[in-house]
Amino acid sequence: GAFTSNVDMKTGAPAFGTPEYVRAMQMSGQMARRYGLPWRASNANACNAPDAQAIWESVFSLQGSCSGHANMIYHAAGWMEGGLSASFEKFVIDCEVLQQIIYTNRPVPISEDDLAVEAIGAVGPFGHFFGAEHTKERFRDAFYAPLMSDWRNYESWEESGALWTHQRANAAWKQILAEYEKPPLDTAVDEELCAFVARRKEEGGAPTDF
Repeated sequence: GAFTSNVDMKTGAPAFGTPEYVRAMQMSGQMARRYGLPWRASNANACNAPDAQAIWESVFSLQGSCSGHANMIYHAAGWMEGGLSASFEKFVIDCEVLQQIIYTNRPVPISEDDLAVEAIGAVGPFGHFFGAEHTKERFRDAFYAPLMSDWRNYESWEESGALWTHQRANAAWKQILAEYEKPPLDTAVDEELCAFVARRKEEGGAPTDF
């Protein structure tokens, strides 16, 4: 694995999601490939709330992790405060970022249907594509559909409550939990897992809140 941080030279506090972190992840990937080793990275950040700082630091961390070709990204969603806390809102926001990164790195389709040469010719320079048959057949999945982005204009956004991203994420995770259905689990497996947790608690170690 690879884990590193620089520090705030005014306070000594660790800093994550920085340009230095991006470079460190890219270099770690180069070293791992040189030695033929798998390696992991993290969606690290130093934010204390799911705000703009949280997003830009996480995007930088994920940029370094993905461009460094990490085999696994630990703490990929929800991580905050240098790993000292977690946020359901940030978890949802991070899922949005991760999905967009995955979508961006998909191969670009270049079939005849994708290139739409015939549709372009039929519409011509003075028409529009909204009524074209090619558009009607593909509009549902032609573009990435976001989880959290609100693409409405300002007036529509304001009329609907003017919710900021963290507020929409708050509503999203609550809805996800409310609609969650526990998948079936073999009774023997469930009992074995519960016994393992109970045994580890009895053995001591760091206190937990579960």
